[in-house]
Amino acid sequence: MFIDTSASSRRGPGGNRNETSMNTHEIDIRVRYSETDAMGFLHHANYFVYFELGRTELLRAQGGNYRQMEEEGQFMVVVSLECKYRRPARYDDLLSLTTRVERVTPAKIEHSYRLHRGQELLTEARSVLACVDRAGVVQRIPDALRGLDGATAAEG
Repeated sequence: MFIDTSASSRRGPGGNRNETSMNTHEIDIRVRYSETDAMGFLHHANYFVYFELGRTELLRAQGGNYRQMEEEGQFMVVVSLECKYRRPARYDDLLSLTTRVERVTPAKIEHSYRLHRGQELLTEARSVLACVDRAGVVQRIPDALRGLDGATAAEG
């Protein structure tokens, strides 16, 4: 997977291409040959890998770190994930993934994703992640993550 962080693609620190909001992040991804199916299309399962990459880079851009959270015994697990495929991506396409925190509750974070090739929308998706401990028991999201979506944070 190629993440374009070259100076020509940067619009902000660390390659963050959308500085308008702390809860939105954009990255470029080039489709690798190994990610395609026999017809040369990006295999449907690899979109989910891209969404995870988007979540990870959004958290990193905000100063967070999944590794540190896990070392402290807090894990973000996927509770639900839905994807609407609109147009296919192909080998060597340069894609732009926008990841956004839509809602934060005491134990869950909801994200949305939009994957484009140029101006063409290829895929829209949504996920819900829950915070659990090592035993899988639901926990409160750490304070550092609770402020991620600002005005849309909700209790419940």
